[in-house]
Amino acid sequence: MTALPERTDKKLGLVIDLDTCVGCHACVVACKGWNTENYGAPLSDQHAYGATPSGTFLNRVHAYEVQPDRGPAQTVHFPKSCLHCDDAPCVTVCPTGASYKRVEDGIVLVNEDDCIGCGLCAWACPYGARELDRAAGVMKKCTLCVDRIYNENLPEEDRTPACVRTCPAGARHFGDLGDPDSAVSQLVMDREGVDLMPELVTKPVNKYLPPRPKDDLDQIDVLSPFLQPVAEPAKGIAGWLDRVLEKI
Repeated sequence: MTALPERTDKKLGLVIDLDTCVGCHACVVACKGWNTENYGAPLSDQHAYGATPSGTFLNRVHAYEVQPDRGPAQTVHFPKSCLHCDDAPCVTVCPTGASYKRVEDGIVLVNEDDCIGCGLCAWACPYGARELDRAAGVMKKCTLCVDRIYNENLPEEDRTPACVRTCPAGARHFGDLGDPDSAVSQLVMDREGVDLMPELVTKPVNKYLPPRPKDDLDQIDVLSPFLQPVAEPAKGIAGWLDRVLEKI
């Protein structure tokens, strides 16, 4: 079994804004691309264009319709990947030590040379964030693009996870959530970010920013400004006469 570090020097992770995510799946495509083009851990597909396609993805986006306490129902797009938990059960259950959490940055990774594909970590993960690659026979998971964020051959602006770099809506943010003064920590504080399923006590590093209440369009007549007559105040003698008549 693998032991978790007592503490980590950093807590690198993601902050995902559920109010901004439009469900375009650009993050899914970017993640799949980066990890299949000989940069990260190749992710296989089976019968991609057949009747029963399947494949390995490190990031997925789900969509839910929710009914707020007030106002109309709304669709919430929910991206999900490994949350790099402080108390990660996927790590402690691994029989070979293949799953581990790094001391220097808190990223949870898999040493594929030691992974035997038993699937125990997938059973232990309450978020369904691990997938067994059928071609390689080993477990795959989000690495926070560890091969990008430390790559000095890349421009500074590209040293961030592929999903964050490609998000057209700016719904994904990356940084050190162990630093209370970091931009991501301040964002979580300002928007009252939350843990996913905190009752599980896994202490996920990744945070979600909840959707903000939407305007109730049933109570807003968007055409009223165009339907109301617009009258310019009268000037000169006509204006004086109007003011006089108002007093009668």
